[in-house]
Amino acid sequence: MGVADRPIGMFDSGFGGLTVARALIDLLPGEDLIYLGDTARYPYGPRSLQEVAGFAHQIAEELVDRRGVKLLVVACNTAAAAALESLRDRFPVPVIGVIDPGVRALVQASESGRVAVIGTVGTIGSGAYQRAVAEAAEDLDLVALPCPGFVEFVERGEFDSEQVHVLAQRLLAPALEAKVDALLLGCTHYPYLARTLGDVMGRDVVLVSSADETAFEVRRVMLDSGLVRDRSGGGSATFVTTGDVNWFEELGRRLLGPELDRAEQVRWP
Repeated sequence: MGVADRPIGMFDSGFGGLTVARALIDLLPGEDLIYLGDTARYPYGPRSLQEVAGFAHQIAEELVDRRGVKLLVVACNTAAAAALESLRDRFPVPVIGVIDPGVRALVQASESGRVAVIGTVGTIGSGAYQRAVAEAAEDLDLVALPCPGFVEFVERGEFDSEQVHVLAQRLLAPALEAKVDALLLGCTHYPYLARTLGDVMGRDVVLVSSADETAFEVRRVMLDSGLVRDRSGGGSATFVTTGDVNWFEELGRRLLGPELDRAEQVRWP
């Protein structure tokens, strides 16, 4: 198999990265894709960055060394904050995260220069978004807010309940007080809460998701590296979980669509 014919690999702690998978399937329909959801160990947000980095390297070994992917997408903001550079140093394939593409879109979306990013405790605590925003546009006023609990609501399939709405009102209050005009969803799970987040923030605030921007970045890197598969359609998607297969299939199909027909399980030694 030529390098261009190999699949794209991607991973997340659970289901949030399916937003990126959806964007990739739509943008690059001729590519094969392998998605690994580490549902046995989710959520990553409350864990230490050192522990998450260990998980990320273990998963990258599975996808790069054993499954032979040609490019790796770290479709998890916490894992990208913890391990993106070390993964790039270790593995001989392009490694793309979701932080920089999202930040570029955030900068373009804001007219007032007052912006916010929300993410897991681990992601916000790492300072990865704060550094990326400072490098992209020094004059932006950034409010960075950890949002514990959002991931758990998403992975229960609970997107617009009264409970999640109340939690969003409390967690997003500083962004409202700062009168931001753009809010970056700094976790790939959060687009599933877009209706609730939009209701809380109001119609004048642009919600920025990094999923589409990450897909465009993947296509750009693949074009520059000669990794685009030479066909217009017919790509396949393989889904792998470290946790319960039935739960992954049921919730994953609801989130992604019919492409998630079945999943396989991998267990770590």
